[in-house]
Amino acid sequence: MFLSHRLPRIHLISHFTCPKPKRLLLITSTIVSKPIPASISHFSATIDTPSKPQVTAPLPLETLFVPPDTDVSSLEISSLGARILKGSNIVLSKYAAGDGTEVVNSEFVKSSVTTEDCPSDGIPEFALVGRSNVGKSSLLNSLVRRKRLALTSKKPGKTQCINHFRINDSWYLVDLPGYGYAAAPHEIRTDWDKFTKDYFLNRPTLVSVFLLIDASIPAKKIDLDYASWLGQNQIPMTLIFTKCDKRKKKRNGGRRPEENVQEFQELIRNFFQTAPPWIMTSSVTNQGREEILLHMSQLRNYWLKH
Repeated sequence: MFLSHRLPRIHLISHFTCPKPKRLLLITSTIVSKPIPASISHFSATIDTPSKPQVTAPLPLETLFVPPDTDVSSLEISSLGARILKGSNIVLSKYAAGDGTEVVNSEFVKSSVTTEDCPSDGIPEFALVGRSNVGKSSLLNSLVRRKRLALTSKKPGKTQCINHFRINDSWYLVDLPGYGYAAAPHEIRTDWDKFTKDYFLNRPTLVSVFLLIDASIPAKKIDLDYASWLGQNQIPMTLIFTKCDKRKKKRNGGRRPEENVQEFQELIRNFFQTAPPWIMTSSVTNQGREEILLHMSQLRNYWLKH
């Protein structure tokens, strides 16, 4: 069973009511004793009618990710809606820098096979991880607007190390080995899992793990299990739904990305009392690029301040 996505570095709820712990908390939730009702939508829905213009249905307050020091209780629904990042459940806070989406320079720094080998300059970092072939390298290249900063491959399992990329000389994007690549030898898969999980547990400059989920296909147990492990070990987590540009034909049994995102939200809602932050993306259309960078900006700035 999932535990809450109680995360050990920054405490992201609407109000702070407890003393600051030794390690900053990023998100805190409590374990639920029974499933939350599945009638709540977890993303803004666009409603089409023949006689009326498109209308965007706002997200219920309880499904939003509200950053620290951010009080939304007194806001009108229209005002709150304007502060929610497009294609996500994330509310913008005062920690989101105006230039948060600007990537001026980016460079590959090093590959490591142990946490101890990783850069030791103490600047904050965000780790990208997901099932093999979920589009990690493509997303990383899209974020920095460079086609080959991280090498992409049609063959899953190409990333085999902890790869650090320095952004704007002030923070890191970290590309981690994908999981679930059945063609890799068992001993290699075990080794990848071991040093990746050691990195999660022992990297003090890790601000958040960005867990990539393929939105072009239905939810997979391996992704739910990975999210469960992160929650059980109190690792900061943001869900990034990739390939949201792919539209599979209904006659072939395919579903729209929005439907797959909805399904994933409903599945994890059974185990989380509050919704983890999530963003819908596409490396082809650059959907979600600015939203991810703004989200990273507010997490990073809060992390630096505290």
